[in-house]
Amino acid sequence: MKQSEIKELSVAELQEKLSETKQSYSELKMAHTISPLENPIQLRAVRRTVARIATELTKRDLQ
Repeated sequence: MKQSEIKELSVAELQEKLSETKQSYSELKMAHTISPLENPIQLRAVRRTVARIATELTKRDLQ
């Protein structure tokens, strides 16, 4: 998910997306632990998406 897409979402949508993305990350991480993923770069991409969403939420809270 790109930063421009994240900026367009509301706070409620961001919180929902954050929980979904964190759940997805934990599932990917568990799957990778059991047997290697076909594309382990997915872990990095999802982790960075979580960080982008969390950063946007924090930025909006501070304003």
